[in-house]
Amino acid sequence: MKILVTGAAGFIGFHFINSIKNKKIKIYGIDNLNDYYSTKLKKDRLKYLKKNKNFYFYKIDISNFSSLKKIFKNKFDVVYNFAAQAGVRYSFQNPKQYLESNVVGFFNILELSRITGIKRIFYASSSSVYGDSSSFPINEKNNLNPKNFYALSKKNNEEIAEIYAKKYNINLIGLRFFTVFGEWGRPDMFMMKYLESSKKNKIFKLNNFGNHIRDFTYIKDAISIIKKLKFSSRHDIYNICSNRPVTLKYSIKLMSKFIKKPRTIKVGFQEGDAIKTHGDNRKILKKIKGYKFTSFDLAVKKTILWYLNYKK
Repeated sequence: MKILVTGAAGFIGFHFINSIKNKKIKIYGIDNLNDYYSTKLKKDRLKYLKKNKNFYFYKIDISNFSSLKKIFKNKFDVVYNFAAQAGVRYSFQNPKQYLESNVVGFFNILELSRITGIKRIFYASSSSVYGDSSSFPINEKNNLNPKNFYALSKKNNEEIAEIYAKKYNINLIGLRFFTVFGEWGRPDMFMMKYLESSKKNKIFKLNNFGNHIRDFTYIKDAISIIKKLKFSSRHDIYNICSNRPVTLKYSIKLMSKFIKKPRTIKVGFQEGDAIKTHGDNRKILKKIKGYKFTSFDLAVKKTILWYLNYKK
């Protein structure tokens, strides 16, 4: 069996590849290794993955159709598309990057899958497609109201996927991730920023005075769920979430049990942010049955222990 994983050096792509222990599966990973965040972290992830002799890495940008076409000659059984330009605030500064990577890149994945006869695709979406809501928890049938270019690009992905599923009989599963965190996490995310500020005695800016509420989802739970999912219709979309939202204030209180508190400056609401995320995970739990999520406290502890060891 051969699979393609895009965004192989990214947070979710790395963990997904690392979780595959079946020696009969050949894993082809691609990533453009851009410098949106630490390329050192990405290269360290790849170095770790390359211990697996069935892992083959290629530096490719999914927005480059001709380069991508070459890798698709391998005729994959399944494609996992985790590649995307991430970041909410950065999308206001550089919207073109989101068009090229998230929209054009995703189209290239679907089109080459159609051409080469691939019938099974998983792809990363985001809870950000919902925007702000006044009613929680949010389920997959809620209206979508993206507030930024990143969220809009993910909504577009879902719409394109729907057309490809119907028109070309491709089975697709969309994964609406809710604030995924954990070991090897992205340094531009809240928890890693807080840990970095503590480690380097830097000032930490706490957005919205710490009143944001997030449905934090531990990376190992997210990966376990993806691996348990099976195709049941042409196009399914699932919330990947814990359904246990907490405030940023609580998260900080918890992290402060293990690390020194950095000097914190509370700032106002930032453009493009959602005030609250809280996903309904009943659809996914009905699908995979009986899954038990890691406790938030334990997941945070494991994340911190990894960070302290990595930064030695």
